Amino acid sequence: MRSLGFDVQSAVDAGDAAALLAAAPAGRRVALVDPRFVGHRHALRLALTDPRFAAATVPGALTARPEARGALLRALHRTTAAVGAGAPVVDPDTDPAPEDRTVPGRIAVALEAEGVAVQRPALGSLVAAVPTGPEQEAAAAARLASVDDEAVRLRGAVKAHDGFFTTFAISPYSRYIARWCARRGLTPNQVTTASLITALIAAGSAATGTRGGYIAAGILLLVSFVLDCTDGQLARYSLQYSTMGAWLDATFDRAKEYAYYAGLAIGAVRGGDDVWVLALGAMVLQACRHVVDFSFNEANHDAVANTSPTAALSDKLDSVGWTVWARRMIVLPIGERWAMIAVLTAFTTPRIVFYALLVGCALAACYTTAGRLLRSLTRRASRTDRAAQALADLADSGPLAQGVAALAPGLRGAFTAPAVALLGALVMIGAALLLPYGSPLTVAAAAVYVVLSGLAVARPLKGALDWLVPPFFRAAEYVTILVLAARSDVPHAVPAAFGLVSAVAYHHYDTVYRIRGGTGAPPQWLVRTIGGHEGRTALVAVLAAVLTHASGFTTALTALAVAVALVVLVESIRFWVSSSAPAVHDEGELA
Repeated sequence: MRSLGFDVQSAVDAGDAAALLAAAPAGRRVALVDPRFVGHRHALRLALTDPRFAAATVPGALTARPEARGALLRALHRTTAAVGAGAPVVDPDTDPAPEDRTVPGRIAVALEAEGVAVQRPALGSLVAAVPTGPEQEAAAAARLASVDDEAVRLRGAVKAHDGFFTTFAISPYSRYIARWCARRGLTPNQVTTASLITALIAAGSAATGTRGGYIAAGILLLVSFVLDCTDGQLARYSLQYSTMGAWLDATFDRAKEYAYYAGLAIGAVRGGDDVWVLALGAMVLQACRHVVDFSFNEANHDAVANTSPTAALSDKLDSVGWTVWARRMIVLPIGERWAMIAVLTAFTTPRIVFYALLVGCALAACYTTAGRLLRSLTRRASRTDRAAQALADLADSGPLAQGVAALAPGLRGAFTAPAVALLGALVMIGAALLLPYGSPLTVAAAAVYVVLSGLAVARPLKGALDWLVPPFFRAAEYVTILVLAARSDVPHAVPAAFGLVSAVAYHHYDTVYRIRGGTGAPPQWLVRTIGGHEGRTALVAVLAAVLTHASGFTTALTALAVAVALVVLVESIRFWVSSSAPAVHDEGELA
């Protein structure tokens, strides 16, 4: 217990334990452990040191964070009153469940009766027991000796579900790097930061435009990915979960990937090949893929009757070993994607890298989206109010769309909302693509897009396909910016658009991870300040129509990118550093 950071004190009975717990310093995590506990240290570590849970228990041990200490004391007093303050620790005649016969077990049950969620970590082969006789003690000791505590801890450090490349090419040794870091006092956040710095150096190497720079960039990108895997494994190995860690892990992956795209584009320009449009296209496609994943998951994770024949078929395929890996590789998860980028960078050109990314991500997007469409159309699920609110937050509607939604009657129909959102996206993208650059009709198309965006969110998004509304809005905004910048023929307009889409994409990823953490979307003042998706799209359309000469369009896009980035980053950093968001560790998306 002392090695886990606890100040150990002995209680003679339940009443004495209550007095000691009440006297413990406020703000400290407390634990109650039966003195006859027999088990692995890692079993205690899982139960008593995980910061994500207010209360947790394994047989013979119970912990409570400061927010659950009041409930713990009340439960202990009720238990003491029920069995007597001087009662023995074990009463095998009263409770049928062995894990509930100890004082910690009784209190865990009492806490749950009071409405406090008590985490019961899966121990697998780890031992945690309170033997009540010599035979049980001998059996527990034998099981204890037969299991390597450290081997179990190392296996548990690896993410349960990961891609083929990560599972077989990275995790077999990165877990040992994680242990090395833990033994030297390094934190997951420090490893995450090292991964970011390595990726930025890789981007800088790619930006040199030389073959040596490209080879170094590919190697460094793989090193960055190894560190990216290590930070999560270190967090699981040492149970160092934190709010700051969740934010860093959630945002740095995108920052690394986008910075690397920019480095490749700069390097290609130095070699006489302008691939900025391809770089921005790859970023847009990847961001749209992610929002499809996020929207679908938020719409369905708490849906009622959340079953379908398609889901049953998927579960059946997952029971066949080779199909599991094939399906994980098809979606081009981050491990496979970064490995492909690194190898192609070292041996080919940036143009080929981006062609491969666009083709691979497009095929993966078609596969995953088709599966989600089939699941949505074949299941009979009732969307909850929470899911509808999450989709509305992901839609990122600004004051213009919200104003239209408030004035217009909601359109009825099972598929009306995604149909209207798709129509708006097609109108906006079609105008940017087909109308002459700088045409006032593009501004008119933007006005139509604003109206259709408001109509799409005028009713709660509870339809079977309403999860498509945020992806349609993302595609409309990002692709419009890409097309108008590419068609402008203004120097450096596409790199400026790359910066703008990066800033906006950060805002959208930040929204996703706030919702996942249970803290809600960013404040409305932030959404209003940066205009919402429809406001930014309309503004870029107006800028393209007005600033048709010289470098004014590039300057305007750059200024808009800087303004959005400053507002979003300042608020995001303030929130994640100072908020009371729960300590989590995001397991990440395969993609």
